[in-house]
Amino acid sequence: MTTLSMLLMAVSVASIFAESSIYFREQFEDGDAWKSRWVESKHKSDYGKFVLTAGKFYGDVENDKGLQTSQDARFYSASSRFESVSNKDQPLVIQFTVKHEQNIDCGGGYIKLFPADLNQEEMHGESTYNIMFGPDICGPGTKKVHVIFNYRGKNHLLNKDIRCKDDEYTHLYTLVVNPDNTYEVKIDNKKVESGSLEEDWDFLPPKKIKDPDAEMPDDWDEKENIDDPEDKKPEDWDVAETIPDPDAKKPDDWDDEMDGEWEPPMVTNPDYKGEWKPKQIDNPAYKGKWVHPEIDNPDYTPDPEIYQYASMGVIGLDLWQVKSGTIFDNFLITNDPKLAEEVGNETWGATKVSRWSLIFFFFFQEEEERKKRDAEEINKNEAKEEEDEGEEDEETDSKHKDEL
Repeated sequence: MTTLSMLLMAVSVASIFAESSIYFREQFEDGDAWKSRWVESKHKSDYGKFVLTAGKFYGDVENDKGLQTSQDARFYSASSRFESVSNKDQPLVIQFTVKHEQNIDCGGGYIKLFPADLNQEEMHGESTYNIMFGPDICGPGTKKVHVIFNYRGKNHLLNKDIRCKDDEYTHLYTLVVNPDNTYEVKIDNKKVESGSLEEDWDFLPPKKIKDPDAEMPDDWDEKENIDDPEDKKPEDWDVAETIPDPDAKKPDDWDDEMDGEWEPPMVTNPDYKGEWKPKQIDNPAYKGKWVHPEIDNPDYTPDPEIYQYASMGVIGLDLWQVKSGTIFDNFLITNDPKLAEEVGNETWGATKVSRWSLIFFFFFQEEEERKKRDAEEINKNEAKEEEDEGEEDEETDSKHKDEL
């Protein structure tokens, strides 16, 4: 094979890997047809139900429809399948939107990416997954973005703390996993965290360990300061901390036989100087803090493919919520971070609701509910008046009959 042929082949392979691919996309644009693509688990009989809605407020009533949790204090378990794929030698991008319009107090807003062999009807909290990603809120102490990877059969949590959004707006969450074992987390298309998979998770043993054969020498002095051997305690230093009150007098009515021997109360000794300690001086034998020497960890083996999953084929919502109302939408799994950013701007970015819009929606909703309550009250009063009139007519008819 000539050098030119090899070069052309390398360019061809590179172009294949550089090609954008969308493995999964879901925007719930076809009404109830979503039910044919999403499978609700039957592992438990009391899972909460998802409903399709844009919620109480939205930027676009059709484009903002998503799956909403509808029952309080329930586990939820539903998933959708796509063609099995591996992220070997290419980026993996997971993206979706979450809206906690119920002002969530405790509940998950994350997704799980599963291997293709998952039994969807038996999916549950212990089902093996590849990646868990997204917001999780429970009280004031837990408001984080989970990024959990399954590596060699064990789930590994991120060692950093990424704070999630806890308001009632729709937010875009994006995870990018690169084939060079780096990652990036974005919220609303803005980077909030990034780094190395090996450094930010405990996938591998440490590269270095303390030398088990090394010990601090017996003559190693770590004391930076010592007592001054020349400093002597003054002779008049030792006085009692408290003394009998010199101004106290035995009460006139004190009876030694009845009350016992009288003793004056104790007061602080004005001459008391506290515990004497010699002054400190620099330790002439000080050698500094002893640092335990390290050696290469024999159990450490680098893994350039921490990022890689041989099989991905199911995306799932497997979570618990105390107060329901969260809406999930705009799911995207791709190998192109730039494409994901553009899709985010075209979906979430185009329909996101501003703070003032939210205030307007709540005001409008409250006004509509007030009108509804007023109308119900009017109808109730009218019905009562009609009932009272009917009773009066019956009484009149009864009197007429009695008179006859």
